[in-house]
Amino acid sequence: MLKWTDTHAIAIVLLDAHAQTDPRTLRFTDLHRWVLELPEFRDDPQRSNEKILEAIQSSWIDEQD
Repeated sequence: MLKWTDTHAIAIVLLDAHAQTDPRTLRFTDLHRWVLELPEFRDDPQRSNEKILEAIQSSWIDEQD
């Protein structure tokens, strides 16, 4: 089960699920939706914020490179 605080784990799952996506070009609204769509994700959608989404995006970029 993933929560918003699991930013690195979320990034790894997103990298697998959206391998053809460049996270540098992804809008936070899309990133938020994609996280909510993950089968492993179980957290309140309202607990997300820009800092969390930036951390997920940054981890995703690091994993991709």
